[in-house]
Amino acid sequence: MKQLDCALNAAFILLFLLTFPIRAMAQKDAKQKEREKAAQLPAVIWRDPGDISRLDLIYGAGGREHAPDPNGTYTFEKEVMHGTSPKFDVKDAQGVKWRVKLGEEVQAETAATRLLWAAGYFVDEDYYLPQIKVEGLPKLHRGREFVTNDGIVRRVRLERKKKEVKKIGNWDWFKNPFIGTKELNGLRVMMALLNNWDLKDINNSIYAVGDERRYLVSDVGATFGKTGNSIGRSKSDLKEYEDSKFIEKDTAHEVDFTMHSRPFVLTAVNLPNYEKRTKMENVTKHIPSADVKWLGQLLGKLSNEQVRDCFRAAGYPPDEIEGYSKEVEKRIGALNAL
Repeated sequence: MKQLDCALNAAFILLFLLTFPIRAMAQKDAKQKEREKAAQLPAVIWRDPGDISRLDLIYGAGGREHAPDPNGTYTFEKEVMHGTSPKFDVKDAQGVKWRVKLGEEVQAETAATRLLWAAGYFVDEDYYLPQIKVEGLPKLHRGREFVTNDGIVRRVRLERKKKEVKKIGNWDWFKNPFIGTKELNGLRVMMALLNNWDLKDINNSIYAVGDERRYLVSDVGATFGKTGNSIGRSKSDLKEYEDSKFIEKDTAHEVDFTMHSRPFVLTAVNLPNYEKRTKMENVTKHIPSADVKWLGQLLGKLSNEQVRDCFRAAGYPPDEIEGYSKEVEKRIGALNAL
């Protein structure tokens, strides 16, 4: 009898091993078909924001109704190891999933998404909280300095994960369906206005949402500082943002904005990285003047209070709220003065 049981167990194991690759291939094929179907959806990169002066930039794209509960308890799910910033996923009491980001990008990203959304561009639903309570939090590989012994996590950006949004890929600044359009050119200007120096393709996402294929810059944490090489650049640094040159050159037909991302020549031994970082500088170059003015007129409809709300939502102290807001308004004014 024992021999029969052993034989049956061995047969079941063998059957499982034989069918596992088939199931894995079927799942892979299903995902591939889903991606191919999504790739046929109409591509969009901008939508008319309507009356910009009425937008709530404290809560941004997700609105008050999607805002996380600052007094709620969140349950740890998994740590996320990709990217430069510490991240992990949690679930709230209502079953909503959030991606928590820690570190120097959290405030800048929260403010940047609100300005992009106000200009009509797609963004993730990001919120900033000074702290949250997380249950079941293990010892993190990254970001332990933001966590107390009783599970309080300080200075967090919460990105709402929506079931109806499916990421289907990334896109290239120089090869996409919108080359030559005012909408893409406006997004290029926004990158200069925000001083976003990390313009890698991996930070550009394509989402399938309903009957649309949405193109967006999904990581805008490397903003509101100084552009430059790996030593000179910064994030969320008011003084360096204020001191940065905005417009490099303008002619009757086009505008070049300042963007520095090229590494030191000595680092050219890593040729792919050197070429990629050098190419990024062209994202903000040779932008048609008419498209620059279009974006400037759009942003010019924001009130002073709305601009400040972007930075209030990001948890900056009052003096920095005022400083960042004045610099953003100065740059919007420069666009409209061309």
